[in-house]
Amino acid sequence: MHIDLPEKRYYKIGEVAKAFNVNTSLIRFWEKEFDIIKPKKNAKGNRLFTQEDIGNFKLIFSLVKERGFTLDGAKQKLKKNPSKLIKNHEIISKLEAVRSELMKIKNQL
Repeated sequence: MHIDLPEKRYYKIGEVAKAFNVNTSLIRFWEKEFDIIKPKKNAKGNRLFTQEDIGNFKLIFSLVKERGFTLDGAKQKLKKNPSKLIKNHEIISKLEAVRSELMKIKNQL
């Protein structure tokens, strides 16, 4: 899944929800369910998500929404070998981006 977010230090919950095409309530729910998501909060209490949080959301989204894992199944998968899972997800994301660019080139011909 390719997420289209501008390069920033922090993202508001609405930006994250829009990028993943989900409701903000799901973002808040996953934040409570998965301890790898740790947004900062400003003085008003608004959540500010980092690039690392976005990467973790991509991983969770992939497991739950694309691969059909239950929340408990996703948690177990993340606990089993998180570094390998994150590395594999990064590789897949990069390959998908390359594929997308190649498809754009192909369609221009």
